[in-house]
Amino acid sequence: MLPRTTAVINGKGGVGKTSVATNLAALVAAAGYRVLLVDMDAQGNVSDDLGIKGTASDDQGASMVAALITGAPLRPVLNVRASLDLVCGGDQLAQLVGTLVGRQMQGEDVSAVLQDALAPVAGNYDLVLIDCPPGERVIQRLIMTTSQFLLIPTKSDRSSLDGLAAVAKMFGSVTASTNPDLELLGVVLFGIGSSAKRIKEDTRAQIERDLGTADLVFRTTIRHVESAAVGGRSAGLVIHELEEQLPEQRRAYFEALRDRGCGLHRTDRPAPRVAASSAGLAGDYAALAEEVLDRIAIRLEIPA
Repeated sequence: MLPRTTAVINGKGGVGKTSVATNLAALVAAAGYRVLLVDMDAQGNVSDDLGIKGTASDDQGASMVAALITGAPLRPVLNVRASLDLVCGGDQLAQLVGTLVGRQMQGEDVSAVLQDALAPVAGNYDLVLIDCPPGERVIQRLIMTTSQFLLIPTKSDRSSLDGLAAVAKMFGSVTASTNPDLELLGVVLFGIGSSAKRIKEDTRAQIERDLGTADLVFRTTIRHVESAAVGGRSAGLVIHELEEQLPEQRRAYFEALRDRGCGLHRTDRPAPRVAASSAGLAGDYAALAEEVLDRIAIRLEIPA
């Protein structure tokens, strides 16, 4: 297990994993922390969101494949944003499952290959975020074995909640075998309208019943704003970058986020609210970043 490594995962696609992983990584990096974002999905949408898809920096997952299969040093793309490095995903990753399963069938233990690949570089970062593919159980298990925390985005539909339940089942298997230190950091509701209070309440209640606990659902809900999602990806910008400038309240927010410490220390001083002009989707992600960092600090038992 690699400390402060968080997997963003669900057993179903289209529930906001890449959006959550990319926007959290960019926000925490904007607050001054060193962040590594790892895209383990063959779709490679993180490179789209960060504006490097199809550039010379985009290796379509080749560096990760080489690291996992041959033990070559992992080579992240440096400074895709200030303080944010990226291990690209893409179609090169499609060959991984067959290769790893073949090695398992020959009796080789491959459970730690991702941890071994990331370990030499992980110490350079305050936070490592891994964007997981939705349906590749072999890859999901490698990621769970490597991570300290799981963050699960989910929509309110039954199939999304079934995907959450599938992750919970694998979580139990992994903690009983390859990674007893793995923890569920929380579940974030994604793509629910800000006015859909009854849907939020019903979904929270269902998740609490499925997981058997009431304290894992984040207070923050990420709304779906089609124009922002489409505009951001087409422009290669994360949501907070779509704003032309940061109002003073947002600057104060980043200062408070730095104080919260990304697991380095924490404070009970409340962060200032995001300005009204920055409310909406960017504000949702900012609020989620606060919650995520506070939960990491609390789990690590960092004193106030």
